[in-house]
Amino acid sequence: MLKTFRTGGVHPPENKQAAGCRIIALPAPAQVVIPLNQHIGAPAEAVVGKGDAVKVGTLLARASGFVSAHIHSSVSGTVRKIGDAPQGAGALAPAVFIDVEGDEWEETIDRSPAVVRECALSGKEIVDKIVAAGIVGLGGAAFPTHVKLSPPPGNRAEVLVINGVECEPYLTSDHALMMEKGEEILTGVRLLMKAVRVDRALVGIERNKRDAIALLTALTAERYREIEVVPLKVKYPQGSEKQLIDALLRRKVKSEALPVSVGAVVQNVGTAFAVYEAVQKNKPLVERVVTVAGTEIPHPSNFLVRVGTPVRALLDAAGGLPAATGKIVGGGPMMGRAFTGVDVPVTKASSGILAIPTKDAVRKPAEPCIRCAKCVQACPMRLNPALLMDATGYEKWPMAENNYIVDCIECGSCSYICPANRPLLDYIRSGKNKVKELARLRKSS
Repeated sequence: MLKTFRTGGVHPPENKQAAGCRIIALPAPAQVVIPLNQHIGAPAEAVVGKGDAVKVGTLLARASGFVSAHIHSSVSGTVRKIGDAPQGAGALAPAVFIDVEGDEWEETIDRSPAVVRECALSGKEIVDKIVAAGIVGLGGAAFPTHVKLSPPPGNRAEVLVINGVECEPYLTSDHALMMEKGEEILTGVRLLMKAVRVDRALVGIERNKRDAIALLTALTAERYREIEVVPLKVKYPQGSEKQLIDALLRRKVKSEALPVSVGAVVQNVGTAFAVYEAVQKNKPLVERVVTVAGTEIPHPSNFLVRVGTPVRALLDAAGGLPAATGKIVGGGPMMGRAFTGVDVPVTKASSGILAIPTKDAVRKPAEPCIRCAKCVQACPMRLNPALLMDATGYEKWPMAENNYIVDCIECGSCSYICPANRPLLDYIRSGKNKVKELARLRKSS
């Protein structure tokens, strides 16, 4: 019997349109806009100025704290300016604008296709190279990777969990990466194991990726026997850290606790590949694989894209933006956010670009709650979404906090399953932010 997490979850239509499509490397655009806040934590601080010449891999901005990450140039050319630029949701953020000239890379980067398996570096040296390369989690959260590899005092990792689930509908970038860079990913897993000082790793992959399961299983049997590939039942949101730990280890992470509190450190397969390139190839995180899909997209694809490339370029490469598009979403349809336009840049956190037709982008009218409890049954965190929506609507913040609103992982399962079309997640997300703000005020007073 296939493993899966034990509480809640839904199974939306998979719509993996680009499954089986090889990764296509897009050329660098004429100009890139590289934001300085491509990670959770404080924005990086620019170390270049207008008129500076840069190469692929040149450091553009230095991390401004422990929970922050370096930013590097994804292109060669000249810095046109440093200023605010609109991000996906419309907010302005500082960014480096670069006019592209040629494609010259820093000499320290090894661009050969040969797989480098052996590494004589210590765990600390591996972490130092991850810091220098600006690696963040590529599953969507963009949490600085070195922070996860440095557990707080009193916590010790026992096992490394690798997320190859990719449970969001439409997204296939991780699947494509596993099929084309399987050995590099497993080498990256081995490097992460050394960095976090564990001798066991589990790679969770949902059963709808049978070819990836077969490939990585064969590779582990041949060269990476300390790594186990575990097939999982298809269920959303299995890619969430706490749900994946439950599925693989049958351990529950307590409210507001870190995964390492139960002995697990979780990393995405894309992150493992980025770690491989950083440690073995001296390559900073300057490009990533992005899925472009949608029911009306002419050519759903998986593209290898330079950070800072405008979304418009990806849509053009996939056959153009359909006329019937009502919404463009960054990420998957369950947890992704709507973009304000097509000229926003690809970032380290960009896993997918979805073109949603107008007929599917319009919300159905919300109706009164019928107390069916389907949202409670679907919630993977054992919350009561209907209660939390009401608490937020009536601004009953103690009620929201006492019912663990901050534990919401914002997966959207409640809104998806609600027969009354209630915007449960919208309210809960707003209430969660308010409760966190009030908690910060209490601590500072």
